[in-house]
Amino acid sequence: MEFDCQQCGACCAVFRVSFYWAEADDAPGGTVPVDLTEPVGTLHRCMRGTQTKPVRCVMLQGQVGQSVACGIYEQRSSTCRSVQPGDAQCLKARLHHGLPV
Repeated sequence: MEFDCQQCGACCAVFRVSFYWAEADDAPGGTVPVDLTEPVGTLHRCMRGTQTKPVRCVMLQGQVGQSVACGIYEQRSSTCRSVQPGDAQCLKARLHHGLPV
């Protein structure tokens, strides 16, 4: 089965999207807009909306399982970049939302 992230978005609405603090744009070379994040301890941040239930990243646009987009796609964190269509994280998120795997 082939998975299209722009018709899914499940991973953005299941997992806490946490990453090293220096990926935020208040650090040299950081890209993730810091105002869209919140602290997770002293060394990590997460995307707003992913630390509490129900999980939904503040930058997820559209409806999960239909048509979605990331509002900061080019600036997204390494955590977001690491999830690949059809990998274990993808399949777990899809199952959580009742999408086919």
